[in-house]
Amino acid sequence: MMLRSLLAAALLALGGCAYPYTPPALSPVTAPAPPLAAREGAATTPVQRSIPAPVTILVSIDGFRPDYLERGVTPRLSALAASGVSASMRPSFPSKTFPNHWTLVTGFVPDRHGIVANRMEDEARPGETFTMATDDPFWWNVAEPLWVTAERAGIPTATMFWPGSNVAWGGTRDPAHPHADVGARPRDWQQYNEAVSDRQRVDAVLDWLRRPAATRPRLVTLYFDEVDTAGHEYGPADRRTLSAVATADASVGRLVDGLAALGQPANLVIVSDHGIAPIAPERRIAIDSIVAPTDARVVESGPYATFAPVPGRDAAVAEALLRPHPHMTCWRKEALPPRFRYGGNARVPAFLCLAEDGAAGGWILAKTATDEATHRGAHGYDNDSPDMRALFIANGPAFAAGQRLPTFDNTDVAPLLRDLLGLPAGAGLDGDDAPFRRVLRR
Repeated sequence: MMLRSLLAAALLALGGCAYPYTPPALSPVTAPAPPLAAREGAATTPVQRSIPAPVTILVSIDGFRPDYLERGVTPRLSALAASGVSASMRPSFPSKTFPNHWTLVTGFVPDRHGIVANRMEDEARPGETFTMATDDPFWWNVAEPLWVTAERAGIPTATMFWPGSNVAWGGTRDPAHPHADVGARPRDWQQYNEAVSDRQRVDAVLDWLRRPAATRPRLVTLYFDEVDTAGHEYGPADRRTLSAVATADASVGRLVDGLAALGQPANLVIVSDHGIAPIAPERRIAIDSIVAPTDARVVESGPYATFAPVPGRDAAVAEALLRPHPHMTCWRKEALPPRFRYGGNARVPAFLCLAEDGAAGGWILAKTATDEATHRGAHGYDNDSPDMRALFIANGPAFAAGQRLPTFDNTDVAPLLRDLLGLPAGAGLDGDDAPFRRVLRR
């Protein structure tokens, strides 16, 4: 779902267990001798200077398909991929923005970390619906995000937008004082605002890294949204979407150039949350023609739809949905394919239908036949669909050069980031660092 239109306040997070962690000391290095003309009359004692310790920067380019690197508009990203590590990454199910951004910084699949959809409900909060503007810690507190873990270990963090990074993680919301949540956040963070340009976002990160070593963040997140926005509006093949891809590429280039000017080494981990599939107005299925609105409430619709039956109408909903349908498959939540790793969480509604995605484009589950079709791209399909593949590039002193990895699950990114920060492996995570062990320089 597009972040631009629905995310007025991107969410945030912090909190975790303390770890006995000591940041690495800066390494004294003997600088090369200056030219002879500059040395005349000067002392011959070698000049001592310090090279800053590498920082870890996690960059998300929302909705960036890996094959965008093959379109001839990404010179900076393609160069980073060629000189570092790259892969086509499998998102978690559902292949939506908030569930996958939270997976990337927790290491848990959505069914376990609790952000199971961009739009969801919880029986503990009757009458309330989570949307991408929800920053009440209640919805986020199940799984600790990486910046909380890092802060508890004494590692300064800063987030230039990331879904959940503005949430007072581990805290509670006092309805009488909704802006005074008590919880953990990154040391520095920004409330999401789509009007903040890519240039401003990058420059804010570079400003943080100009700080003295004692207050300089060692974990930074950075988020770009224009590729997802264009992909939804125009579809993945449109020239306007490729223009957005080129803009994001230039923004990453600005970051790389800025780091070089600062002399700041960095391990860059550049990802997307999901890909995007082409859709067409004629590929629509009207939900109300299959299950009556008086029998079930549609919680979420699009590439997949979820249904909460009206009390006493469960059997009627099952009869309507669980028979064969063209271009979609429906399940009770407990019968979802195990590979989705989805359906055990109480926030997942009782029934889920998944639309077909294929070479000719994806189908959409619309609430009614009269719902206006305006978009030309969508995500939320089977997370193993080629259209849903996500970007992964890693480049920096911690990574070998010129390495292409097989497809891996995005639950493995958080364990990788823990390695880069020197944090212990997380307990009980759904991923691990196995895909990266042969490409990490120890």
